[in-house]
Amino acid sequence: MPIATVNPATGETLRTYEAMGEEETERRLRLAEATFRTYQTTGFEERARLMRQAADLLEEDLEEVGALVTTEMGKPVAQSRAEAAKCAKAMRWYADRAAVLLADEEPDAADVKDSGASRALVRYRPLGPVLAVMPWNFPLWQVMRFAAPALMAGNVGLLKHASNVPGTALYLEDLFHRAGFPEGCFQTLLIGSAAVDGILRDERVRAATLTGSEPAGRAVASTSGEMIKKTVLELGGSDPFVVMPSADLDRAVRVAVTARTQNAGQSCIAAKRFIVHDAVYDAFTERFTEGMRALRVGDPMDEATEVGPLSSEQGVRDLAELVEDAVRGGARVLCGGERPGGPGWYYPPTVLAGITREMRVHREEAFGPVATVYRADDLDEAVLIANDTGFGLSSNVWTRDEAEVDRFVRDLEAGGVYVNGMTASHPAFPFGGVKRSGYGRELSGHGIREFCNITTVWHGA
Repeated sequence: MPIATVNPATGETLRTYEAMGEEETERRLRLAEATFRTYQTTGFEERARLMRQAADLLEEDLEEVGALVTTEMGKPVAQSRAEAAKCAKAMRWYADRAAVLLADEEPDAADVKDSGASRALVRYRPLGPVLAVMPWNFPLWQVMRFAAPALMAGNVGLLKHASNVPGTALYLEDLFHRAGFPEGCFQTLLIGSAAVDGILRDERVRAATLTGSEPAGRAVASTSGEMIKKTVLELGGSDPFVVMPSADLDRAVRVAVTARTQNAGQSCIAAKRFIVHDAVYDAFTERFTEGMRALRVGDPMDEATEVGPLSSEQGVRDLAELVEDAVRGGARVLCGGERPGGPGWYYPPTVLAGITREMRVHREEAFGPVATVYRADDLDEAVLIANDTGFGLSSNVWTRDEAEVDRFVRDLEAGGVYVNGMTASHPAFPFGGVKRSGYGRELSGHGIREFCNITTVWHGA
């Protein structure tokens, strides 16, 4: 895949980039290793000062970087600016809390005595250069939720970004450089996917994190396992959105529309399968379809646009094939379902009903604004449908019955259960999934400790 900026709204190639050769890649790996030796000795106060400066610069650049992200991957520009602002928030969150999250831990005094020690502690130490293989759908946020905790822990970062957002990748390297981080603390590698395996095998790279597709996750996990390197994987999702009779239906419908179509539906944690109790199925489905149909699709640089183009022509083809397969199998198209004419990689907000287990859209992730609606007779059936997927990233539950909430929290196979609200990542809460959605956690204290050497320090009596 060429490394290029291609405007999804027009299909026009705006700029191409030369991939880094072996010599430049080797230079950057040497620099990362050398920088780590000194950067790991800096204190939390200095790291926090640099991170806050980077956050300030990012906020100053909101208009510029928002336009860049929209031009490269197509999300409405207001959403791009919001993504950048969210990154600055996370950077400050870790700057304020890293010292506490990674503070030395004192074991119970009785256990220390029983071990024969005069004193003991647990210390969190950085691992070294960490390779981040990141996707295009949230090209700032996906990177920053790795970079902020990793740098605050004393690691250094190597970013292999998606090949369709090279401008954003280079911007992020420049951001940390302008903030005053030592050269080599955060570097972008403009390389193709084929070069990732060799970098993973390099002994100077100590760990890896990937957000992306299942095939990419399997490849990174396989090589990292062979090399015995720590990995964190955040892969696909087909999140359920369960609506029970006691739900506030008006709110549920409004949130459902946003949850399915934010970023043109190109989100791992987007609600994709809407599982509705029979008692409210007709009312919910009618209003939900009306809301999806009413969305404004158009130029992502227009502030009024609610749904922009998909990121690529292939993405449109993949989504259309899922819809066509479902229709051939008997699904009903309640709205959308046909690609519009004209330039750009657009696909309309679409609602499908009458889904069966044989349809591809039931088994595969629909990465675009296509919603599937299921009817459930009761709570038990709702749970069965929700868990009838290989994914387990997050979930949404709409009910005012606390007993039902307890059941869903206990039984749903997911890394998160969001009750009466939309799944959203926040720096304070761990983020990640189970099953084919990956393993490990980002964000919160759990995320910053993923790439630390958890060290026992024991002193004899």
